[in-house]
Order: sequence, then structure tokens, then C-alpha cells
Amino acid sequence: QVQLVQSGGGLVQAGASLSLACVAPVRDFSRYNMGWFRRPPGKEREFVGAITWSGATFFLEDSMAGRFAISRDNAKNTVFLQMNSLKPEDTAVYYCARHYLKDGATTSTNPYEYDYWGQGSQVTVSS
Repeated sequence: QVQLVQSGGGLVQAGASLSLACVAPVRDFSRYNMGWFRRPPGKEREFVGAITWSGATFFLEDSMAGRFAISRDNAKNTVFLQMNSLKPEDTAVYYCARHYLKDGATTSTNPYEYDYWGQGSQVTVSS
């Protein structure tokens, strides 16, 4: 099992920005779509967004569209989650994950289609 390594996160006030990074120590990183999920306190894990293997396209859950962005640097095996205009309801533990399918044609919101996960990053937004 491979552990993805996350960095970033922390405590900020509403309206602030944060960035998370996720390094994937895997072969052929550039051939896998990557996703971000989060688990708010006391709630189920939920999909945040995903980015295609090329980095050409990313998708976000509706509540985060326009505020969050996903990017990747395939040369450094790293995927990023940029979070702007944070709200208290964005408070959660955030996880990056690798989609199981190499050269996948589409991204997925289903967490069970992701095989490797990061350790999680706490993001707390105060009002």
C-alpha cells in the first residue's frame, strides 16, 4: 500500500485562502487522475473535486466551484488544492487520492474507485 503525503492546511478565518499539496510516490503518476475528498466533523466523506491525468481539466463539487481549484505538477508527482473564500462549512479533514485506473478517460466522485490515499489535512475555518 502506498501512502500519499499531504502538506498544508491549518486554521484560518472566513474569507481567507489555503493551499494543500499532495505528493504521490508512485510510478506513472502522470497517467492517473487524482481526486480530493473531505470529511466534515460528524459527517460522511464527500467529494471535493478531481483532475485529469494531463491536468488539462478539473472538476469541482457545486458548492466549491468558483472558490476552489485543482492543479498538478506531473514532473514533481504533486497535486494541489487551492481553496479561496473559505467558509466555516469548509471545515473538514481533506484527503487526496489516486484513481485506480491508469489512463482513465473520466474522473470519478466515487471514493471506492480510488486506491491510494493521503494521510489527511485538517482545515478549520472560523467565522
